[in-house]
Amino acid sequence: MVSVSGWQVWLVAALLLFVAEVLAPGFWLLSVAVGCVLAGAVSLVVPGYLAPVLSFAAGTLLSLAGIRPFLLKRMHPPGSEIKTNVDALVGRVGVVSERIDPGTGRGRVLVEGEDWRGSSLMDTVIEPGTRVMVVRVDGTTLYVDKEG
Repeated sequence: MVSVSGWQVWLVAALLLFVAEVLAPGFWLLSVAVGCVLAGAVSLVVPGYLAPVLSFAAGTLLSLAGIRPFLLKRMHPPGSEIKTNVDALVGRVGVVSERIDPGTGRGRVLVEGEDWRGSSLMDTVIEPGTRVMVVRVDGTTLYVDKEG
């Protein structure tokens, strides 16, 4: 019969948590895995279950408080948000499909195959076929300026 030591159980748990962290990133499971590694090291030196369990709790909490915030800052620095939906249109180039006239408030712009309500950023008339750049988005209206 095979005998399993406490440190081996902690090590297997840590390995499984490391693999799970790769599949579900967020550094939560990584913090628990660090606690398991610490508990495994303690169980090699100190007999019984109390010391490894306490070191697991302490290692996990310290990892959550120290390692996780550090890794989150490194992996997702401020200002590196991914823009989605209409916010991703800012900076894109489109073509005026219907005359943009600030006087009537009418105008359409074709950007990446989609037709949007368009408005001139400088309150100037922009004729159909003119290439424009999206400067900002307000609701479903794209504020554009002539490219170049």
